[in-house]
Amino acid sequence: MDTDNLADNGDCSDFPATGEHRSSLIFLGTGCSSAVPNAMCLIQPSNPPCKVCFQALSVPPERNPNYRLMVREFTGVIQSLLIDYCQRDGEHSYILIDVGKSFREQVLRWFTRYKIPRVDSIILTHEHADAVLGLDDIRTVQPYSSTNDISPTPVYLTQYAMESIREKFPYLVQKKLREGQEVRRVAQLDWTIIESDCEKPFVASGLQFVPLPVMHGEDYVSLGFLFGEKCRIAYVSDVSRFLSTTEYVISKTGAGQVDLLILDTLYKKGSHNVHFCLPQVSSTSYKVD
Repeated sequence: MDTDNLADNGDCSDFPATGEHRSSLIFLGTGCSSAVPNAMCLIQPSNPPCKVCFQALSVPPERNPNYRLMVREFTGVIQSLLIDYCQRDGEHSYILIDVGKSFREQVLRWFTRYKIPRVDSIILTHEHADAVLGLDDIRTVQPYSSTNDISPTPVYLTQYAMESIREKFPYLVQKKLREGQEVRRVAQLDWTIIESDCEKPFVASGLQFVPLPVMHGEDYVSLGFLFGEKCRIAYVSDVSRFLSTTEYVISKTGAGQVDLLILDTLYKKGSHNVHFCLPQVSSTSYKVD
């Protein structure tokens, strides 16, 4: 990747607006999996009321800490990341990591503001609701065709996630109509299975990704991803414990330097069984620095 991709001269500190001949990252959502504001904080407010949730409704997005976009302002559990990848020829590809239940709102709020014209490929970290329930709405960012005669959007996911989505969205996975079945407009998706293995990278829309398997609770493996060449970025949205192989890949003493580490963070204090909290983030950052 040349110096114009995913950073300007390797500097990850400031990502430009889309449309320039540089790549950028846009955080479409940085709230927890149940989203912010929490409905219960609003319909059954505590005394005193929750400041975060009330602020989420009362303050415009551009001044709202719950809708921050830039890396240096990021807090909270990540819901979705959009990579605006500028290739060597100056063409932009738009790669979406996770399509959660607030995807349509993200399109209305951020795609319009940053002039994102489409989604070229999708990568899923896991198959929980906060990562996949917006898949049906992908049709809203695809060309209209009453007969579904359009090029499908590539989706990269594990076999485990594929089986879960087959149950959640059978009509998105179905390849052919059954006899007598009517044509209905649905998102057109092309499913590609990836491995939960740091040694098996894949390419989406011209950009290489290295899977970073991590524990999301001791009974579940989620994926993070390492991408970028000039500027190496590790994105881990749901993690409670790093596997040794993954920690090695992103550590300076291991496989190579990471310029930007984006980590799941639920609470400022204490711990949680399926997510990192700030103390664990600080410890992990020290290990990979």
